[in-house]
Amino acid sequence: MARVSQEHLDARRRQILDGAARAFARDGFHGTSMQDVLKEVGLSAGAVYRYFSGKEDLIAAIAGEAVGGVRQAFEQASRDSPPPTPDVLIGRVVRSLFGDGTDRAGGLDRRAYAGLIVQVWSETLRSERLSATLGEAYAGLRVAWAELVGAYRAAGVLTADVPDEHVARTLIAVAQGYIAQLAMFGDVGPEVLESGLRGLMSMDLQKIS
Repeated sequence: MARVSQEHLDARRRQILDGAARAFARDGFHGTSMQDVLKEVGLSAGAVYRYFSGKEDLIAAIAGEAVGGVRQAFEQASRDSPPPTPDVLIGRVVRSLFGDGTDRAGGLDRRAYAGLIVQVWSETLRSERLSATLGEAYAGLRVAWAELVGAYRAAGVLTADVPDEHVARTLIAVAQGYIAQLAMFGDVGPEVLESGLRGLMSMDLQKIS
């Protein structure tokens, strides 16, 4: 019996995830059955269940990819010297998820992919397993972003006496807010976020206090 290469296994797994992403984006998690996923990917039940035990496995894998993409972008930024300013940083992160993106799950357009991510978030309110999976992923994300905040301090550009994790959570919230707006309204590009952050960063706080 011929041995199946790892490259083939990875390609098949990618095919299944992409098909599931298209089905979920089109009909929602609860409106999509495993039979719908099988039809979308054009594979037998046995071929799909070899990789994923069911919808929740598929949802968790799609969620993990999205979080992993954000974390990777921030880890790369934390290695830059000097670290990029928040406007550049957040712009880089959202572009890594939604920019040119032919490699987004299922080849989805930006708005559809953002909607898929928002679906994942809402599903954590129902699924304890998915909530735990994403909770662990976001804990790792906060660590990566807190390291970046530490790089800001080391470079002498962040002097406020606030915990690094608080700043990290705020940066995460900005990225999450962008995803939510893109999913709901579809009329916001990374350049809007970058411009808005630059405006906030230009405030003369001495005149306010």
